[in-house]
Amino acid sequence: MKLLGRRFKKEKKTAKGTIKNALEGILYTFNTEMNFRVHLIATVLVLLACYILEASVFEIIVCLILIGLVIAFELINTVVEVIVDMVEPRYNPLAKVAKDTAAGAVLVMAVISAVVGLIIFLPKILVFIGII
Repeated sequence: MKLLGRRFKKEKKTAKGTIKNALEGILYTFNTEMNFRVHLIATVLVLLACYILEASVFEIIVCLILIGLVIAFELINTVVEVIVDMVEPRYNPLAKVAKDTAAGAVLVMAVISAVVGLIIFLPKILVFIGII
């Protein structure tokens, strides 16, 4: 396979190799992106809240879907940042727009997830601490 004037040997894909590559990408993001680690801490807190506040199966499913979306958006944001840095290593206003827009997508998803989390958990927290 020829890519940007260089020759690359196309390797046979295996399920094991594909999973290994995906895990390496997740580990790279974990090691390089503080926000990814923050999202993982938030994941643990949300799952603990689901357990402690006895969330329904539906509420747990909603939380898991939103957690998956936020983490996936963060991974895609890392992809955008790495590709932009590869293609345009010097400062370029359009490169900044691409990076900022990808980061904005993560922010939107995280805020929506937090709002849904408040809708699910705030009434349960108020009952738990005895206000309601």
